[in-house]
Amino acid sequence: MTDRDVLFEFVQMGQQMRVAAIDEATGTEVVVITPLNATKLQMQRVAMAKLKRKLEQGTSAPAPSPGKFA
Repeated sequence: MTDRDVLFEFVQMGQQMRVAAIDEATGTEVVVITPLNATKLQMQRVAMAKLKRKLEQGTSAPAPSPGKFA
């Protein structure tokens, strides 16, 4: 997984942080909820570990086909 590009999205939700990790190559996304007092690196590591497990299982959905979006 070291040569994959991964995007991270951080959204604060009350006293928690919602962290999404998205694999650019496959479009696979996972979400974790972390405490606000965790460091950004800790949050990324948890999300990255979950993404790695999902990609190893091969449970990612196929990339969405292009279409019209509202």
